[in-house]
Amino acid sequence: MGKSSSHYLHAEQRDRLCRLRKSWLWQSEWPTWMLMAAVYGGWFGTLWFWPVVGRFPATLMLIWFTAWYMSLQHELIHGHPTRLPWLNQLFGILPLAVWYPYGLYRDSHLAHHRHDSLTVPQDDPESYYFTDASWAKFSPWRRKIIHARNTFVGRLALAPLLDIVQTLGEAVAAFRQLKMKAMAMWLVHGVLLALLLAWIETIGFSAIWFVLAVSYPALALTKVRSFLEHRAADDPLARSVINEAALPWRVLFLNLNYHSVHHDLPGVPWYGLRAIYLRDKAHYQQRNQQFVVRGYGEWLRQFWAKAVEVTVHPGVKKSDANE
Repeated sequence: MGKSSSHYLHAEQRDRLCRLRKSWLWQSEWPTWMLMAAVYGGWFGTLWFWPVVGRFPATLMLIWFTAWYMSLQHELIHGHPTRLPWLNQLFGILPLAVWYPYGLYRDSHLAHHRHDSLTVPQDDPESYYFTDASWAKFSPWRRKIIHARNTFVGRLALAPLLDIVQTLGEAVAAFRQLKMKAMAMWLVHGVLLALLLAWIETIGFSAIWFVLAVSYPALALTKVRSFLEHRAADDPLARSVINEAALPWRVLFLNLNYHSVHHDLPGVPWYGLRAIYLRDKAHYQQRNQQFVVRGYGEWLRQFWAKAVEVTVHPGVKKSDANE
């Protein structure tokens, strides 16, 4: 989206936002500093003490902390807790979640925040939609895979694998095409990952177990949040969901369940999203045309085996280029 769309707010809301931004809480960013301490301390502490905790309990704890780390990386990308991108990158560069280099996630996600391009294939790298032209070229088996991915169960079980395959394919292409920036990013990520997995082996936890039993389920857990997080709509303000999720999900996803608020005000830190939503609840629900869900359980009940209709983007013409 590039810049905040706070100009859509009425005068009273802008005044509230200005007061919040000037408060000590927001300027100090202490909740995010504490969050970083909790995430890193929990992740490394669980691994260090896993013989005491036990492999199965430690695995469950690590799934939580790894998914939480990905939420933390999102905050770092959006300029928290510091306004120095290079310093935030240092805080988020460790490959605790294994699969994606921080720089790749950063560039993709910031492109995703281009306001008018949200959900549009080709322009939004995080869109689940396709152009009519690209969908027409898909084989029947590929369409079946996409439909399976668009169920709630499929989004958790299958979508992480598809994302990993696509990401690794892009990495191979970057080296073949000698894209120096991407190559450097992947090399740094690879070295750090090798060191991290070697350390995990030295403490007896098993790097293979971590990759299969921790990092993949953690990535699947993040797919709970992104399930039908966006929809195609004429008004960009109606494209992002408001999910009134329960407290554990809000903590894990750092209030990104209030996704319409986040896309409206991407510079707001995680601990401000819920406060803004609750103060202007009716206004936000009106602006996003009642794209509201009462928790992730509602998605599970509706779409556990039924595919959500996220295939061809209705706003993209057949003549548009392939995705």
